[in-house]
Amino acid sequence: MGKNKIEGALPRHIAIIMDGNGRWAKKRLMPRSVGHKHGVDRMEGLLDKSFEMGISYVTLYALSTENLKRPEAELEGLYDLIRKRFVDAMRKICKKGVRLRILGDVTMLPKDVQEILRQAEEETACYDGNGKGLNIALCYGARAEIVRAANIAAEKGEKLTEEGLSALLYTSDIPDPDLIIRTGGEMRLSNFLLYQAAYAELYFSAKMFPDFSDDDLEEAVAEFARRTRRFGKTDEQCNTEKRTGTGQ
Repeated sequence: MGKNKIEGALPRHIAIIMDGNGRWAKKRLMPRSVGHKHGVDRMEGLLDKSFEMGISYVTLYALSTENLKRPEAELEGLYDLIRKRFVDAMRKICKKGVRLRILGDVTMLPKDVQEILRQAEEETACYDGNGKGLNIALCYGARAEIVRAANIAAEKGEKLTEEGLSALLYTSDIPDPDLIIRTGGEMRLSNFLLYQAAYAELYFSAKMFPDFSDDDLEEAVAEFARRTRRFGKTDEQCNTEKRTGTGQ
């Protein structure tokens, strides 16, 4: 560990809204595409750090459905990053036994990008069951995900329960996030994992994503460990469960 002492339970699953790449570059009078390249570098470092710390699952919000409204030149820059960097970056992470999943409607992406993502998922399918997962949200929107699940249930003539709906989401076999981190100074979820985030702890950083360091990640996790997650219970009940080991 770094300078942040973590006392308490680690989150099993963290999700990160990687916000601020473009603004980071603009502040430095550089094209937004440069910020995205630096964001990919930081993403790789944070993934290494997360799994080194003992986090089991990491979900990264890389491209929302709303982001597809951005200028074509910026989107092409993002697609080129996937073409040039994605496979090697994922192989470095996934060789540690991490299963990769893509969350979202990737049919909205160029055909060659879709194929790159499909192959990357297939390469790591053998790691299913290792208890470690990396999830990349691309062309993802939580409302669309919920509507998609409801439509699947309707087509089957099923009446949805909470468990039934969860089973139809992209994250069906992934534990819900315990901690959601957003960089870039904004304080909202922006249509990210809305159903799964029901009991997630939220952590907001003013730093742009390329500047969000390993120490910053440790501080976010240390803050999570300091919090009491009640799940509707009283402090007394939570304290009893901690002592007896009967809590969630």
